[in-house]
Amino acid sequence: MWGEGPRAERLDDTDQRLIAALRRDGRAAVSDLAAQLGLSRATVRARIERLMTRGEISGFTVLTRSDVTAAPVRGLMMLTIEGRGTERIVQRLLGLPAVQAVHTTNGQWDLIVELGTRSLPELDEILLQIRRIEGVLRSETNLQLSSRRPSARL
Repeated sequence: MWGEGPRAERLDDTDQRLIAALRRDGRAAVSDLAAQLGLSRATVRARIERLMTRGEISGFTVLTRSDVTAAPVRGLMMLTIEGRGTERIVQRLLGLPAVQAVHTTNGQWDLIVELGTRSLPELDEILLQIRRIEGVLRSETNLQLSSRRPSARL
């Protein structure tokens, strides 16, 4: 039947709890994960390998202090784009050092731009630069006051 196969398998409760534990601490020892989840080390190891093989876990990453402190002023800028200029504008945005990521979206806004700068004046300057890009019709920016990630303990 269509949609079946290894990628169509649903995560059971144990897989979801294991992934949540790995998000909290991607460096946790298999023995610690096993103790937290009430499973054997062999079961945890096998489940991690299976989740990686299926593509449910695509890798592990490290969030360093410099990732957070190099650009402590963060914001989300929503943009409305004129006509069919989205790809051109996305490429221009990705060339700006303060741009962390650009997301296409539906609804009122066409793009959401993640920004990170060292200071408020620097953020103000990048907002002006982006608003001046030909084809940007409207924008709204929200400062991120704090961030909580399941994979990072800061």
